[in-house]
Amino acid sequence: MSEPSAFRQEQRRVALAMACALTVTILVLGAVMAMDQPASVMPIGDRLEFALRADLFIAIWLAAAIANVARLRFFSERDIAGSSVAAGSETIRMAGAILQNTVEQAVLALLAHLIVAATLPGSNALIVALVGLFGLGRLLFWAGYRHGASGRAFGFALTFYPSVLALLASAVAIAFGWAA
Repeated sequence: MSEPSAFRQEQRRVALAMACALTVTILVLGAVMAMDQPASVMPIGDRLEFALRADLFIAIWLAAAIANVARLRFFSERDIAGSSVAAGSETIRMAGAILQNTVEQAVLALLAHLIVAATLPGSNALIVALVGLFGLGRLLFWAGYRHGASGRAFGFALTFYPSVLALLASAVAIAFGWAA
């Protein structure tokens, strides 16, 4: 049997990292949902307000990614004029890719958190866990980005899967009439 290609090896490492992130997500969110038994349902306005306040930490990650691109451009003769003037350096292309992914993830997370707050009665602890997983995922994605797909896969998935599972939980609650 022939040696697996570098591409296949990288695919396996990415798949393993993503499976690990999914497992962590399920364990964390499952534990929070199992422990969080609200004595009474908070009014929807209070839940939405809590989610918006918690999502300040999502906005901070987005601001950090924007600031990183601006910082890198400011100190680079090649990049200071902007991407419409010249092709960016490798450093700027990488920072731009991190920013683009952070924008995508932040939009999904913000929507997911608001939908969870509007749908699930005991959502505050869940929102805190979702925001925490987002922050840890962004940190690991950013730190691992320079190491290629397998280096950023766990962080990507730890940012993405919580939002998707939160949306699925909300959809199930709506479909079965469990929504608050």
